[in-house]
Amino acid sequence: MSAPRQPMSVAIITLNAAGQLAACLDSVRFADEVVVVDSGSSDNTVALASAAGARVIHQDWLGFGAQKQFAVEAAAHDWVLCLDADERVTPELRTAIEMALNAPSTAAFRFARRNRFLGRYLRHGEGYPDWSLRLFDRRRGRWSDDTVHEKVIAEGSVATLPGDLLHDSAETLAAYLAKQNRYTTLAAEMAVAAGKRAGLARIAFSPLVRFVKFYIIRQGFRDGLPGFVHIVIGCFNSFCKYAKMRELETGKTS
Repeated sequence: MSAPRQPMSVAIITLNAAGQLAACLDSVRFADEVVVVDSGSSDNTVALASAAGARVIHQDWLGFGAQKQFAVEAAAHDWVLCLDADERVTPELRTAIEMALNAPSTAAFRFARRNRFLGRYLRHGEGYPDWSLRLFDRRRGRWSDDTVHEKVIAEGSVATLPGDLLHDSAETLAAYLAKQNRYTTLAAEMAVAAGKRAGLARIAFSPLVRFVKFYIIRQGFRDGLPGFVHIVIGCFNSFCKYAKMRELETGKTS
């Protein structure tokens, strides 16, 4: 008889996520526990999570990295799968996770995330495979403290699991652009605080390099118009980040 798999908690951070959370929770019914850390939803996110059997904790917003780490530390089990409310575990990924936890070969696992954009799941370019390290033993891994573009820092090697994590954001293009504007501001502030600088060459050529990498080399053109729009926005984000860095640098020296 094979040994039982390691118990696993699912940790989700939320804010007004009622429109996406039900599908996320339904996809992780195989977990031993689901903990939802909510930062003050005004919709029925909390009621929906509680009705689905999740343990709900309120925590004022700490920033992306710190908020996710808070959720990890609040979990009952050491093996934690971290998700966003607009993500879903596919049956293939569920099978891979359960098999991996029968006898974990490493302290952390990554898998591909498939992003839905303008009504289409992207399969190339910047939108896929979008490798995401989300399953880890919290005794040997933790979220970084970054306020944006947070990541899991794990000890040792990272194994790759088959199967996709579906990212099915229901936000409008206007909301997506507004979020990217906030993210580039945070990223610029982080970079300047770390002592990084943005010169003319970086501002001018970073978007071009990004376009060549993702649209041509990574074949984003195969995703049609949604792929083109997604990559162009990413290129503009690069321009905005470095332009905002320059603005912050100028402000410091003026």
